Amino acid sequence: MENRVPDVIICVIIIATLGCIHLLSNTTRIYFGGEDSNLTLSQLVDTHAKEYGWILKLALNCFGYSCIFLPGLLIYKYTKRVRYLEKNTNEHRLIPSAIRFCFSGAEGEKHDASLSGKSSTGQGFLRECLLLTYCFLGLMACHLTWGVLQEKIMTQEYEDVDGNKSHFKDSQFLVFTNRFLAFVISGGYLFIRQRTRHRAPLYKYSFASLSNIMSAWFQYEALKFINFPTQVLAKSCKIIPVMIMGKIISKSKYEFYEYLTAGLISIGMVFFMMGSADESKASSVTTLTGIFLLTLYMIFDSFTSNWQGDLFKTYGMTSIQMMCGINLFSTLFTSASLTLQGGFMESLGFAAAHPKFIVDCIVLSISSALGQLFIFFTISSFGPVVFTIIMTVRQAIAILLSCLIYHHNISPLGILGIFVVFLAISLRVYCNQRIKAIRKRAAEMANTYNKAPRIAV
Repeated sequence: MENRVPDVIICVIIIATLGCIHLLSNTTRIYFGGEDSNLTLSQLVDTHAKEYGWILKLALNCFGYSCIFLPGLLIYKYTKRVRYLEKNTNEHRLIPSAIRFCFSGAEGEKHDASLSGKSSTGQGFLRECLLLTYCFLGLMACHLTWGVLQEKIMTQEYEDVDGNKSHFKDSQFLVFTNRFLAFVISGGYLFIRQRTRHRAPLYKYSFASLSNIMSAWFQYEALKFINFPTQVLAKSCKIIPVMIMGKIISKSKYEFYEYLTAGLISIGMVFFMMGSADESKASSVTTLTGIFLLTLYMIFDSFTSNWQGDLFKTYGMTSIQMMCGINLFSTLFTSASLTLQGGFMESLGFAAAHPKFIVDCIVLSISSALGQLFIFFTISSFGPVVFTIIMTVRQAIAILLSCLIYHHNISPLGILGIFVVFLAISLRVYCNQRIKAIRKRAAEMANTYNKAPRIAV
């Protein structure tokens, strides 16, 4: 007879942890609103905190994420301590199978993915041009639509049937809808077409997922304090934290031109910030808050990309598997946090009163999910350099569109800052290609020399 005591303990860990978190959330709600208050935690934070309310919201978000992260951590520690998987080898039992999939991954040979998408050497020039045009238009359509709607949802007022105007406030609900739809699309693709065996432990995705939703939340929140062109240009500065994280996590080494272009991008960003003051956000406190939120966005986003890179190297999963795993945890994290704070009901109530918001939210989520697919397809078909060039053009067009639609003012100094940033990005791409070509020729010459016949003396 199999020992079921560990299974019972695992269930108790889940129930007890969730019970403690629920008790703490009720205590917090009573502290802010009193025992008779019918307001949700999210509404209470909006009532008690104004300018610095994002700090309390961030704390509540992390509290909600613990509903998933803390039970998982306790179960991981417990199963390792009692050697649970070694003692439960029956693959037909639900709990051992779930624990093995989450914490050990699958063994086996990795088969070729149907998603490979690499351009064959025999492709015609016309087909290459058509495919590149398809990728370019797809990336532009998805990301420009996403950018315009992102700014509209977070900064513009929505009018209900009675003529009352109000802003949408819950950034996390937008993160949830984006990640949920991306998970559905990637999961559906894997279910229908993917043939590559998944080998990575599922929990490995949780770290990149947590940093991903944190970076997305900081990005949405920043729009409450600074304008969209500033945010778009600030994303170019991601190179700096990515390089720092690369040194810390992967021990990466960088060329001189990479440090030079990173410095130029920083200088251009300073020029732009000095020349793009937004009168609607004139407070120096709110401007500094927006810059701080953007800084946190870039730090978390750079961790995500470096962690994903390590996962690709270690387990060799496909891009769609990566997209599905990360968006699965993102959906779990954000849905748990929204449920704990009461954000679901509040956001759905806002959507019911403002039908235009529903349309904007759906289109935003679709463009975000399809944008991820176009990113993976473009990189697999043409490489990261072509993708970087396309996205650089997209950033310039996004700034122009935002200025035209939402009437942002940019001085000549701000325009100079934009020029410096895009010049640095172009220089970085050129130097990267140049060095790769030099190294490739050097390797070919060394290979030719080694194969040359030697004359005995």
